[in-house]
Amino acid sequence: MPVVDTEQQAPSVTPSTPARVLLPSVLPAVAVGVMAGLLLVGVEVAAEELQGVLWETVPDALGIGRYSVAWMFVVLVATGVAVGLVVWKAPGHAGPDPATVGLDAPVLPPVVLPGLLLAAALMLAGGPSLGPENPIITVNVGLAVWLGGKAIPRAPGRIWPALAEAATLGALFGTPVGAALVISEVLARQETRGLLWDNLFAPLTAAVAGALTATLIDRPSFDLDLPSFGRPSWADLLAAVVIAPAGALLGMCAVRALPYVHGAFRRLRHPMLMLPAGGAVLGALAALGGHLTLFKGLDEIAELAHDPDGWSAGEFAVMTVVKLAALLVAASCGFRGGRIFPAVFAGTALGLCAHALVSGVHPSVGVSAGVLGMLLAITRQGWISLFVAAVLIDSQGILVLLCVASLPAWLLVTGRPQMQLRPDGTPVR
Repeated sequence: MPVVDTEQQAPSVTPSTPARVLLPSVLPAVAVGVMAGLLLVGVEVAAEELQGVLWETVPDALGIGRYSVAWMFVVLVATGVAVGLVVWKAPGHAGPDPATVGLDAPVLPPVVLPGLLLAAALMLAGGPSLGPENPIITVNVGLAVWLGGKAIPRAPGRIWPALAEAATLGALFGTPVGAALVISEVLARQETRGLLWDNLFAPLTAAVAGALTATLIDRPSFDLDLPSFGRPSWADLLAAVVIAPAGALLGMCAVRALPYVHGAFRRLRHPMLMLPAGGAVLGALAALGGHLTLFKGLDEIAELAHDPDGWSAGEFAVMTVVKLAALLVAASCGFRGGRIFPAVFAGTALGLCAHALVSGVHPSVGVSAGVLGMLLAITRQGWISLFVAAVLIDSQGILVLLCVASLPAWLLVTGRPQMQLRPDGTPVR
């Protein structure tokens, strides 16, 4: 009779981490979360104040239209000059080329962080189509590694970037759910030991602290208050399955163009040429698409959603293409910023364009599917794309449609170049 090896036949069980091991991470995670939330809110408030001066106080005093073509051109070129000066003269040149950086931020020396923070604030106020996420994550990572290493020298160095990234994402979205989804996606690509929730515990704590800090101070909201959406129908499913891949294909056009546009700006060789030139191109795009295609796009999508029938299909189509082109130019010429929020605007405009073309397409379905497809192409982050698309619409029924629509959209983008370049200018795959 054969001998049975019970050790080989016993099912493998992943050991859980004792609570006494996890508890010491709570205080550092909370500290990083509060710091990340305060920094994000501080930068955004400062940028809003400067934006009010540039786009309201000064043009009113000069008797110029706030969003006249001439004023948009002047402010965007001036923003390129101001950011170019920071990139040229600040220590560390305000960090690496933003086209080479994703959400997984590099750890920069503390001396580089003030210049990056200033460049990001000037960009947010001046109107280029980028969001705050990438530079703010990078600054928070640098601060967390620097301060955390001094406060707790024996802590593993890799813990601080994870805490800072999670905390910033929690603060950005006003909820830790998005951060948890992004972290779980990162952990799935890594060889990690232990249970998922053990690995998520400290970053999720930081995300909760960051989200609470931002919510208590700033009260961010992503709900667009679109017409209510009840139970999904077959027509809604068809619309989502068509619009999401269309958004992915349109986003991939920008992804494919990034190396060429970036290469064209790099031929100028100097930030005081690249950034003002980028500002001039953005000014021309703003003249074509209107003032709603300026800035990161979060306030502007709320204005679109407030009156989804207020523009024609052609106007929505122009705004979609212009915003995507503005994102491409701003990311290529050296402005410090992220790509999530402008992609959300482009996806929203695309969804409302579909609603204007076919009245049977519910605005909520069009917007959420358009945002989903656009974000899948631009970020290549499946969970964050689903989360953002769903959180824009206050409806449980929309999530089922998005999960189905994500499948064909993902097939169109997976394995293809990403909207991120290597230092030599070749796309990351």
